[in-house]
Amino acid sequence: MAEVEEGFVPIFDGKTFEGWKLSDGAEAFKIEDGAIVANGNPAHAFYVGGENEGKFKDFEFRLEVMTKPSANGGVYIHTEFQQSGWPGKGYEVQVNNTQSDWRKTGGLYGVVDNKEPFKDNEWMKYIIRVEKGVVKVAVNGKVLVDYKAEEGKSRLQEGGGVIALQAHDPGSTVYYRNLRVREIK
Repeated sequence: MAEVEEGFVPIFDGKTFEGWKLSDGAEAFKIEDGAIVANGNPAHAFYVGGENEGKFKDFEFRLEVMTKPSANGGVYIHTEFQQSGWPGKGYEVQVNNTQSDWRKTGGLYGVVDNKEPFKDNEWMKYIIRVEKGVVKVAVNGKVLVDYKAEEGKSRLQEGGGVIALQAHDPGSTVYYRNLRVREIK
């Protein structure tokens, strides 16, 4: 059951993909027991619902993520819908505990990497916050990212961007649930 937190709005109802747009390879996504399950060829589910077609500039995004052994996935922020390929805009927050990629859960992929894994088969609580050009990521209360890009090098989009969930490959199964966001004004 989704937690109730003041100011946070759910962006996934636990039953349908209402408000979401799936890229090529949409069959990699299904809904099971109130969670979005990603398993299959590379694909992405983009949140494009809500007032501003899913675009958030300054916000706090909370969700729970669980990986199965050897799973890789990701949560993109400040991106935009792409029909195919890896999202080319924004940042990816890594989801990976035991897959071979040395970049582990909670890092900002290729920017601020985490090398210490969390545990598979357990729900992890992610908090992803973007405010005034600073990206912060905490998993299970542990702050892993507190990053502000050098002038002119930020991948944050000026007008904000959408959130996307990644299906990485057929050998990876990742569960995403309790997705909620609060805009920071």
